[in-house]
Amino acid sequence: MMDRRRFVEACSGMGLASTLLPGVLWAQAQARGAAKISKEMIDAAAAVAHVDISDDYKQMMLDNLNEQVKGYDAICALHIPNSVEPALLFDPVLASTKYETEKKAPRISVASNISARKNVEDLAFATVRELAELVRTRKVSATALAEMYLLRLKRYDPTLKFTVTLTEERARAQAKEADREIAAGKYRGPLHGLPWGAKDLLATKGCRTTWGAGGFENQVIDEDATVVQRLDAAGAVLVAKLTLGALAEGDVWFGGKTRNPWNPAQGSSGSSAGPASATAAGCVAFSIGSETLGSISSPSSGRGGSNRAISCLSSGTRTR
Repeated sequence: MMDRRRFVEACSGMGLASTLLPGVLWAQAQARGAAKISKEMIDAAAAVAHVDISDDYKQMMLDNLNEQVKGYDAICALHIPNSVEPALLFDPVLASTKYETEKKAPRISVASNISARKNVEDLAFATVRELAELVRTRKVSATALAEMYLLRLKRYDPTLKFTVTLTEERARAQAKEADREIAAGKYRGPLHGLPWGAKDLLATKGCRTTWGAGGFENQVIDEDATVVQRLDAAGAVLVAKLTLGALAEGDVWFGGKTRNPWNPAQGSSGSSAGPASATAAGCVAFSIGSETLGSISSPSSGRGGSNRAISCLSSGTRTR
């Protein structure tokens, strides 16, 4: 059986760290001397922790936790003699490597020569840098961009299923404030006024944070995640909480299966399925996903088919 810390880490990867379930499940396994976690143990732990978990999620947990145990057993089977000194420092950088210590000002790339369009939706697939320049020079307003992306999210969500919650009220207030600040000469930087989408793993005050999982559909966490705070400070405009596979696994969530916009018969892959699909479909200027074991790289690499429009979710870079 793996140690308690690694066991809780595995549960955290499934979005259960804030509940009593990991501790109760660990205690059961220890008391029974179990080499594997069973469905009955999860049922009993869920009852004690007052967490409602569907059978599909229980199977996902079983597969994940018992796979973790295999890795732990493999390490224990190495039989390293006591005479072998343990590694105390892991540093891939050579001792001869020299670092630059001078802090340099950020350098923004030159914007391509893009002009405002009569129909703002023609800018749906413009890059972050292009949109930033249009907003900075007040050729396009943050409000116009927010409304355009909100309309696209509503139009394509029935097919692609990438939205958990539209944050319309928040988006309109943030966009209005961005336009006011920019007009007054207070430009915060290249994300100021740009509409973005957050993977619904990120806590957002006043808005539900569901982890894509049944049983958590109405969960509200009364604070903003650090990345949300920083993007608020940069003047970015949050337009939607986007889907993730249930408990950050795959592209199936409690509302269905998130689809690849370039091939809707195919899933978007996961777990950053919603940010991948929405960015690829030109429904946000950029989006934030999160990466553990392929959650961004899998949708972006083509396994989910979304690579036609995505290079890097977390920076909002698009390739076409």
